[in-house]
Amino acid sequence: MSRIKCCFLLTALVMLLTACGQENDFDNSTTTGESESASVPVVPPSPTTPDNIPSNIVVEDDSQPPREGMVRSRLTNEWVDASVAETRPIAVIIPNEVAAAPHYNLSEASILYEANVEGYVSRMMAVYEDWKDLDKIGNIRSLRSYYAYWAFEWDAFIVHMGGPYFINDLMAEETTQNIDGTLDSDSAAFFRSADRSAPHNTYTSGSALTRMIGEKGYPLKYRGLTEDTHFCFAPKASPNTLLQYDSEAKNASYIDMSGCYPLTRCYFEFNEEDGLYYRSQHLSGASDGPHADALTGEQLTFKNILVQNVKYEDLGSGGYLAFQCHDTTRDGWFFTNGKGIHVKWEKTGDYGATKFYDDYGNEVVLNTGKTMICVVKEDDNFTFR
Repeated sequence: MSRIKCCFLLTALVMLLTACGQENDFDNSTTTGESESASVPVVPPSPTTPDNIPSNIVVEDDSQPPREGMVRSRLTNEWVDASVAETRPIAVIIPNEVAAAPHYNLSEASILYEANVEGYVSRMMAVYEDWKDLDKIGNIRSLRSYYAYWAFEWDAFIVHMGGPYFINDLMAEETTQNIDGTLDSDSAAFFRSADRSAPHNTYTSGSALTRMIGEKGYPLKYRGLTEDTHFCFAPKASPNTLLQYDSEAKNASYIDMSGCYPLTRCYFEFNEEDGLYYRSQHLSGASDGPHADALTGEQLTFKNILVQNVKYEDLGSGGYLAFQCHDTTRDGWFFTNGKGIHVKWEKTGDYGATKFYDDYGNEVVLNTGKTMICVVKEDDNFTFR
């Protein structure tokens, strides 16, 4: 997998300083590749301010922590205990197909990635920040190299059940810290249930992972390999409405990803009452409905949705795919508060964050809360309205 190591000049921090702020089907196929806004003057849009936030946007005063000893999460910008914030997250590889659903404690993940693995079989990577007290996490499947590069961005412990041979060199690197249930040395951190057939019945727990991390001598605190600020966030009191982009911000109360994930056919519906996107899916052979947590029954919800168009290769053997995680030339979309804008993204180092920029060159400002990142093949299409 090739890597592009070019540098991208960051411009205009107006939105960071102030906020860190047509009812038709819209087809992604018309926007991939180079942006059509090249002739637009490169000036930052006016940020949303508390005085011009529409009444239908959820606003909260989260300026003060609920209790002492809390700090901002680097994953969600929510208030979390300082001990949670200083503990490295876990990145768990989770299958998403009929035999694998439903999943346990998936609603507890702060960030959820989804990408195809073989052909159009979908797999997810759930990044958990507050994970130590979770009793059942999973189920868990094998790793692909591109998930590792996304896990590196968070300095996360990678939790998986083996993987194809081409992950071996990456797993053997000195800075890689993973827990692999197919290894005898790591197998004690995993258990199997009797409620479904192998290989879809493997799980772990926070206590088992804590014990295994200690046995392997991995540090629980961040190692200084990643950027302290991964995403730029707007506070809940001054949310990013995307209305500062005027007509460039498209209506996006319904996002249909079935063109990219035809086996799960997931989609998101925006709820104005709480300002969240609710995830549903129609797994092949199963009924359409909410993507719910098996433990709590809670439907997966997200404040932000990022769609990342990525170059890919078909490796041929077994239909494995390889995604180019390191790039400065691809584009995507950012959705929040029922609107969406076209973006570009870059990642220039293994432990460097994937950054998203609007068409003016400004880093996009996410809203405080959970984020779903849909990684899609550059020639696949999705729709929203």
